[in-house]
Amino acid sequence: MFQPPTPTSSKKLSARTNALSIQGASSAMMQVDLNEGTVEAKEMQNGEILQAQSIMQHSQKLEDDLRMLGTQIKQRENNINHLNSEKSKLDGSIIHLQVTIGKSESSSKATAGDIDNPPSTNDEEVDKQISQHEKSAAGILCQLKIRHGAQASHLTTTKDVVGIVATLGKVEDDNLSRLLSEYLGVETMLAIVCKTYEGVKALEMYDKEGCINKSYGLHGLGASIGRALDGRFLVICLEYLRPYAGNHVVDDAQRKLDILNPRLPNGECPAGFLGFAVNMINVDSSNLFCVTPNGYGLRETLFYNLFSRLQVYKTRAEMIQALPCISEGALSLDGGIIRSCGVFTLGNREDIDVRFPRPERSMELDNHHGEISRQLKEVKWKKEKILEELKREQTLLDMTRLNFNKKKGDYLKYLAQSSSNATQAQTGSDRFVSR
Repeated sequence: MFQPPTPTSSKKLSARTNALSIQGASSAMMQVDLNEGTVEAKEMQNGEILQAQSIMQHSQKLEDDLRMLGTQIKQRENNINHLNSEKSKLDGSIIHLQVTIGKSESSSKATAGDIDNPPSTNDEEVDKQISQHEKSAAGILCQLKIRHGAQASHLTTTKDVVGIVATLGKVEDDNLSRLLSEYLGVETMLAIVCKTYEGVKALEMYDKEGCINKSYGLHGLGASIGRALDGRFLVICLEYLRPYAGNHVVDDAQRKLDILNPRLPNGECPAGFLGFAVNMINVDSSNLFCVTPNGYGLRETLFYNLFSRLQVYKTRAEMIQALPCISEGALSLDGGIIRSCGVFTLGNREDIDVRFPRPERSMELDNHHGEISRQLKEVKWKKEKILEELKREQTLLDMTRLNFNKKKGDYLKYLAQSSSNATQAQTGSDRFVSR
């Protein structure tokens, strides 16, 4: 019943046992290899995390440094813009003060070929000059004032008349007075100025056929004093003039117009520029405010329309150099005249026999000029300080920009190097995993 194992069956059992032993050993070796690979992978992963954190921290520090330098650059640029704005204001103040204290007197001597300077002109002299034009409307009005004084202004014909152009402003420098008179011409200097159009209509009447009725208006007044009005004459109606729409110079007793000074293409004010003619006319205090029904004075109505933005320069050569920024005419104290852009007046100067009077000088005026001189010195000192501050700020800006560019280069170089290291690390990790 019991059969012993045959040799063949013994061999089969032994072979099966050996196979199991080999399989068990192989499984154990594989398990050990997997455990070791996991540890190495974790160690490599931890190293990559630490390296990435280090890169991020250093990169953030470089970014913060760049941001800080960028803020400093912006601040320096703002400081420079503010200082340049203050410098521009001081330049305008210097020009205004120079004109006010009569800097133009240094150039008031007539050049060769010019007419000899006449004596200073006062109010009485101007009245005489106007009266010499006997058959003019201005001459008749002047005679009425001389003969009847203040009563002449109450006549129906003349009650709306403000005055004659030559009598409504004064100029401190006689040479400048002659130039402005020549620029306007005698017809304009003798023009009658009325507040409203009703005043214009009162100066001249017409019959049914449209002919002048010489029994009324200025023609009638002229006939009453033995001076027949002959020829045409100009009348300026303030009511219909377009006034200057800008601001006035702050705290200026003469209410000068706040017009921007001319600038060359490089941003500089032209050499020799003294100011605008409209601001070089002195207006009586009674005519500075509310001359027109709309509340405007003579400077922003009458004189702004006569001179507009006419620029005044010391010399003809400086005026020519300033041509790029002359749009509405210019004149120079040595006789140069530019009527408008591209229109020049050449030849010998013409002596207009009606000129603006010169304001009477007084101790108070001299004291005022002394105060203006002090202000000019103070403004120049402020400008020097501004220039020093500008130089310092520009130096700091250049240094900050240099540091910014250097830091930016370091940052970009660091990012490139970090990217290269990261690529190499990733390649090594892929090789390990594939192994």
